Amino acid sequence: MDLIKELKKELQEEAATTRKFFKQLPEDKYDWAPHEKSMPLKSLATHIAEIPEWIAMAVDTNELDLADGYHPTPINSNEDLLNLLEKSVKAGLASLDQIDDEQFDERWALRHGEQVLWDGTKYRMVRLAFSQTSHHRAQLGVYLRLLNIPIPGSYGPSADDNHF
Repeated sequence: MDLIKELKKELQEEAATTRKFFKQLPEDKYDWAPHEKSMPLKSLATHIAEIPEWIAMAVDTNELDLADGYHPTPINSNEDLLNLLEKSVKAGLASLDQIDDEQFDERWALRHGEQVLWDGTKYRMVRLAFSQTSHHRAQLGVYLRLLNIPIPGSYGPSADDNHF
């Protein structure tokens, strides 16, 4: 199996699903959140759009220090979200073109200052990016449901979209 080829295919498939979700987002509800502990819709969607770039971060670096702060990309429309997603996917795909299987075994860490929050291989970090995409996109589906907006299918039909 060509691991890199499969990861690139998976990234493209996940991006296609994410695009369907982003096209459903009501821009007039960007500040809405289903609960006080939940992110506003725009923040959640922005985070999802940035995740594919984590693949490039995993390939090109050995760590991320959260103590350095997080500054999300400013988003004002679904078009902005889709453009950010495309930029992130492009970076992820380009980084996969530059790595070989052996480099996937190199260490990668998530830290906050001196505290190591997560430590694993670069491959595991790439897989974590895919998992985070699925996780947060599912949250976005809950937001859509609560706003009474049809939910697109992800890995098959949804109650609102019966296309497989």
